[in-house]
Amino acid sequence: MARYEDVHPVDPQPRIVERTVEKMRAENALIAYPTSSGYALGCAMGNLEGRDRMLHIRHLRDDHHFTLLCHDFAQLGQVVDVSNAVFRAVKAATPGPYTFILPATPEVPRRLAHPKKRTVGVRITDDPLAQALLAGLGEPMLTTTLIMPGQESPMTEGWLVKDDLDHLVDIVLDTGECGLEPTTVVDLSSGTAEILRYGAGDPSPFEID
Repeated sequence: MARYEDVHPVDPQPRIVERTVEKMRAENALIAYPTSSGYALGCAMGNLEGRDRMLHIRHLRDDHHFTLLCHDFAQLGQVVDVSNAVFRAVKAATPGPYTFILPATPEVPRRLAHPKKRTVGVRITDDPLAQALLAGLGEPMLTTTLIMPGQESPMTEGWLVKDDLDHLVDIVLDTGECGLEPTTVVDLSSGTAEILRYGAGDPSPFEID
């Protein structure tokens, strides 16, 4: 049965954050947490079992592009390679509701990157809860939007997440606030922008005339 935590949306309680981070580190916990782009699943970057559980919950293929949620650009630079031009494009849209696909560095475990392209998604958010979790982890968090099989939009209500995934995740965090649209996904791995999914982020800066 998943632990349900009621979290302050602006000032997350340190004891809840610390307890969650400890379980993610020591017990390979898989969490469900709210973001500005709907609920997401998350676990420590080295938790390969957590990765497989995400695939199972969402009925995804093994070549799914996972996302590494980063605390800041210093963390982002540890997990993806970026040219100066790409860095400027990402920085102009960050923080924001975008996920960027970029070449993974050797710091990224092989099973987290796309098996053929060796790419991975990255995102920086200013959400207080996500930032608190990332600060506690001290590394990027492996994450994926919580869009259930057969659905087009992410889950947005913590109590529904608890009911539906009670025996599939370990912790459900609920701030009472959650976005309704998933992120806009932009593939920049070739140096030219390709929009893979239209979502909450304005796509116009990345659309080619």
